[in-house]
Amino acid sequence: MIKFVHFLFFCDYMKKKKILWTTDIHLDFLKNKDLEFFIKEIQNESPDILLIGGDIGEAQSVCSYLQKLDQSIECPIYFVLGNHDYYRGSLYKVNEDVCRISNSSKKLFFLDTIPFVELTKEVALVGHSGWADGKFGDYNNSEILLNDYVLIHEFIGLDKNQRLKKLNELGREATAKIKMGLISAFKNYKKVLCLTHVPPFRESCWHEGKISDDNYLPHFSCKSVGDVMKKIMQSKPDCHLEVLCGHTHSPGSAQILDNLNVITGKATYGKPEIQKITYL
Repeated sequence: MIKFVHFLFFCDYMKKKKILWTTDIHLDFLKNKDLEFFIKEIQNESPDILLIGGDIGEAQSVCSYLQKLDQSIECPIYFVLGNHDYYRGSLYKVNEDVCRISNSSKKLFFLDTIPFVELTKEVALVGHSGWADGKFGDYNNSEILLNDYVLIHEFIGLDKNQRLKKLNELGREATAKIKMGLISAFKNYKKVLCLTHVPPFRESCWHEGKISDDNYLPHFSCKSVGDVMKKIMQSKPDCHLEVLCGHTHSPGSAQILDNLNVITGKATYGKPEIQKITYL
């Protein structure tokens, strides 16, 4: 009898979906042999679902990298974009191109365009690329000038006040999408994974083992998204939200509420890696 119970448990485990998460992979920093090695690492894990948290390439390369992954990986690929994916291009054009190749693929799913996805009967996936909204830290006195502001069309030529308005706008856009996705998903699912690029809480904006300071926080976190997440989860004590983000290249975790936690991924240019493997 004991052996039979163990066998049933093993069978149930084997039925679980294997979900692999990676973020800030910056494939444009890799030589061809290194790209093939990274793809082989993913293939060897035989995931049922692959999650990619943005910063895949740059504006001129992100679509070709997505197509390469589409051709090489057997499972569905759910992804968002990061700030680097728009470098030397425009937000509008990159999103348009990415939507086009996603719509023509059976395995690529751009989460910015999807309300939510059922991963299992109990768990749903929500996602949006997100953007730093300038609301954490001290934007007015921050001396940080990111490459975003000189390499992305929509930011080029903006003064500091105009830039903040643009950051606020992009933050509101991300917040509206994530809010809609969470509200819809929690109608039928008790647990939701949220994939995004930008940390939505001060506590999740890690840098070298510490929380980013007020100089960097305005450019590396999205308060608007975090506020919405916290409000929704406070109203749903029986549900759980886990957020997967990146952007800062430093790993860490933050327990925001009993039912809301955030994991921030690690990244090193030229050395993409698998962040987490989950079974659902």
